[in-house]
Amino acid sequence: MAVSTILVVDDDPQIRRVLRTALIEHGYEATDARNGEEAIERLREEKPSLIILDMNMPGMNGLETCRTIRTTSNIPIIMLTVRDSEADKIAALDAGADDYVTKPFSSPELLARIRAALRRATNFSTEMQVVRFDNVEINFNLRRVYVGSREARLTPKEFDLLQYMVAHANVPIPHTKLLQSVWGEEHADEVEHLRVFINQLRKKIERNPSNPKYLLTEPWIGYRLRLPT
Repeated sequence: MAVSTILVVDDDPQIRRVLRTALIEHGYEATDARNGEEAIERLREEKPSLIILDMNMPGMNGLETCRTIRTTSNIPIIMLTVRDSEADKIAALDAGADDYVTKPFSSPELLARIRAALRRATNFSTEMQVVRFDNVEINFNLRRVYVGSREARLTPKEFDLLQYMVAHANVPIPHTKLLQSVWGEEHADEVEHLRVFINQLRKKIERNPSNPKYLLTEPWIGYRLRLPT
């Protein structure tokens, strides 16, 4: 079985050292970068399985780094934030992060988030191979989405959410069910978290995200993916 490589990006050398040690002790390979620019260079040279990215770095901060990575890669990204504020979490998710952990954090919590992100990136499967509706094409084998002639670059978590909704198309799915199925039981109450991802998906596949045709809101229930019968 291949060993997953984790890229740790943080300007604090002590945090990089502690995380590298913890990751290696738990069977991962670990590499690190001191800033966003170095992380992007490492990503070009190496093929890590996941990135742990500090939000508040000098120079090119974590949000800018995440956005830049998302222009070319769907690699899972876990953002480290200093403040446990809703605004920081939404900013991280809007930038393309798949998850976030607040500093100071415990190693068991971070390792659990890493395992979950890697599972979602590799093990989320479906019997469907390709689904097309109007000008949208979803290739589940390649984990690619095309809108017209262009590729809509989805983060791994965005793709997992869309994949689940396609598998349950045309029926209302409660917020809690979506959160538990895609993020896990511990995220069942994070409705705002889900809203951010739905809005991101709408921007990527809907012609008019403010008046969606496919990703519909079911008031007081959740969301529904409307597909042509």
